[in-house]
Amino acid sequence: MAAIYIDADACPVKEETIRVAERHNIKVFIVSNGGLRPNPHPLVENIIVPDGPDIADMWIADRATKGDLVITGDIPLAAKTVAAGARTIRHNGDMFTPSNIGNQLATRDLMADLRGADPFLQGSGKPFSKTDRSNFLNSLEREVRAAKKEI
Repeated sequence: MAAIYIDADACPVKEETIRVAERHNIKVFIVSNGGLRPNPHPLVENIIVPDGPDIADMWIADRATKGDLVITGDIPLAAKTVAAGARTIRHNGDMFTPSNIGNQLATRDLMADLRGADPFLQGSGKPFSKTDRSNFLNSLEREVRAAKKEI
């Protein structure tokens, strides 16, 4: 397995990812546009990209490939990394796959249109829970093992 890429801005599972990476001796790239405390772990490389829309996403999308894992909640980034063959996991453990990414993109676009048409239709999703964290850890472990078999 080559590497794990974390879309780090607003990622609630950075430490969990590093623990799993340490267990499997996998390099981790924590990519953000700043504002995060650097992680001194020897397997972690902190990547600070310039400010700007989707610069961190582009950095990850340009590098992630088959055998890599990507941790993100960003659906357009997930579409790019899934297309490149990387295993892509949402923070709650849900997988982005070639069979579900199209529907996820369409739903995202539909919801953006609905929010744009009705300013009162705002709000965020449900809060991140212990169950989400547990599901993420189970998915990450499963996908790390599967990725190791691919290479």
